[in-house]
Amino acid sequence: MTESRGAASEAGAGATAEAVAAAVARAHPAEWARVVSTLIRITGDWSLAEDCTAAAFETALTAWRRDGIPSNPGAWLTTVAKNRALDALRRAATLDRKLEEVAAMTELTTSDAEHPEIADDRLALIFTCCHPALAAEARVALTLRTVGGLTTLQIARGFFVPESTIAQRIVRAKRKIAEAGIPYRVPEGPLLGERLDGVLTVLSLVFTTGYTAVADTALATEAIRLTRALLSLMPDEPEVAGLLALMLFQHSRRDARLDTEGVPVTLEHQDRSRWHASDIDEGRALLAAAGRRERPGRYQVQAAIAAVHATAAEAASTDWPTIVALYDALMTWMPTRVVALNRAIAVGMARTPADGITALDAIVGALGHLRPAARADLLLRDGRTAEAEVELRAAIELAPSEAERRALEARWS
Repeated sequence: MTESRGAASEAGAGATAEAVAAAVARAHPAEWARVVSTLIRITGDWSLAEDCTAAAFETALTAWRRDGIPSNPGAWLTTVAKNRALDALRRAATLDRKLEEVAAMTELTTSDAEHPEIADDRLALIFTCCHPALAAEARVALTLRTVGGLTTLQIARGFFVPESTIAQRIVRAKRKIAEAGIPYRVPEGPLLGERLDGVLTVLSLVFTTGYTAVADTALATEAIRLTRALLSLMPDEPEVAGLLALMLFQHSRRDARLDTEGVPVTLEHQDRSRWHASDIDEGRALLAAAGRRERPGRYQVQAAIAAVHATAAEAASTDWPTIVALYDALMTWMPTRVVALNRAIAVGMARTPADGITALDAIVGALGHLRPAARADLLLRDGRTAEAEVELRAAIELAPSEAERRALEARWS
């Protein structure tokens, strides 16, 4: 077939199974969303687009071993996926030759795989997956499946839920898109900023979930990849750069976050020589570039806080007064109890532990185990050991997971 031979490497020779497997693995994160988004735009059928794209990658495993790895894997995969979709639509059209299917077949036949509308298609895909009409958990699952190319099993493992639950979320999301007539396009005008924030919220949630699961960073890594792709499509949006910088600063600590027993280590006690300097350097560059656009936002401020902590790895101490000022700024974008709690902790470090406790006690509302854990830390720094032990026991009792409980116990042992 021309689809598996025409774009082969110049040498025309086959390749080893190991080389092909590596080439397919490299192509998957780079090309999955490109191919899927192109087919969705043309056919309007999400499941068909995903199935044909998956089939193209499977075909590559055998065709590339026989014919050689193509010089342009993306174009090869797009051609194979389009041909699969064309065959499926032709079969459907023989039963019911609808105008939409005829139009799709025409475009599949005439469109150029070498020059697809990559940026517009992928942006439309991301914004549609993160449409506010979809439930939050559905946006996350659909984004990881359709944009990231993860299987339902991989997503389920990342969120510690049954695979059937993820599959149902994805099916419901696709049905909602079809039934509600959610447009497959990038929003324009004032809607863009509002909708972009929703996209960034989804990516942030994916990263936070993966970052919290310290023993498995797959979701965090995927969130970074997706955010990096979004930045390449929207390079003039400083909040995209800010979120990517924040992710990189936090992800730079991945090798220092667990002790030899697998217990989480607090930021203060981590071995900072194990932080990844390349991630920190890239985060700083991204944050600086975002700042030059003079359009600050919550992700840029959070990244700035993380940058101060990263600087502390090189300096003699942490610049806590600057962190307090940054939390003051963050409260204007995110006036949440968790942000207020982190600010109170910073106040306790910048001024006195008693000042931190006063700021902490002024926060109204439930904070679960976080409040007694923070109070215990500040009380201990203030020399009030007996009171700290009472708060610590309360925090351990309220800990939402075994990992959190072990971390609290280890912190004060």
